[in-house]
Amino acid sequence: MEMNAFELACQQSGYKQIAGIDEAGRGALAGPVIAAAVILPTHRRIEGLRDSKQLSPKQRAHLFDEIRDVAVSMGVGSVDHQAIDRLNILEAALLAMRKAVEKLTPSPDYILVDGLHLPEVGIVGEAIPKGDSKSYSIAAASIIAKVTRDRLMIELDPIYPNYGFSRHKGYPTSQHRQAIAQFGASEIHRRTFKLLPDA
Repeated sequence: MEMNAFELACQQSGYKQIAGIDEAGRGALAGPVIAAAVILPTHRRIEGLRDSKQLSPKQRAHLFDEIRDVAVSMGVGSVDHQAIDRLNILEAALLAMRKAVEKLTPSPDYILVDGLHLPEVGIVGEAIPKGDSKSYSIAAASIIAKVTRDRLMIELDPIYPNYGFSRHKGYPTSQHRQAIAQFGASEIHRRTFKLLPDA
């Protein structure tokens, strides 16, 4: 399947402003979940655009700048660790997506969302499992969300120097779990997540 197949199908159905939506940080133990919504121009392709997980940090940074430069519109939404604990991670991710969509100007008339669920934004769309590897627009959103969140976690590293956030970005690596075992949870850790392995 071509990466723009979903977008072409939408255009053929008469939709003009098609937004791809994805999130980053859903599986992390600390920090926010961040979502991005991106409307790309139909007439221009971005070379090398694909799922952020398939790219190096340098490639993601380059594509982040290009997406930002060529996008018709781009929105980013963030939901912090406290709201994640209060809502649960799925609802928090959907809320971050809704916030991202609400920042788009013009508003989309169709949304393509990575995963199984659509945010409640009053816009028709479809949820696409593994959509970041199937849709051009979702891949762009995955890069914006990932780079935005990674940069935030790097900024938080010197504030919480015991945890190594600049290296693992809050995800559950063995190094991260060892730091939690040694120093306890920081104020930005998600209390409803399983922070430590079973004894």
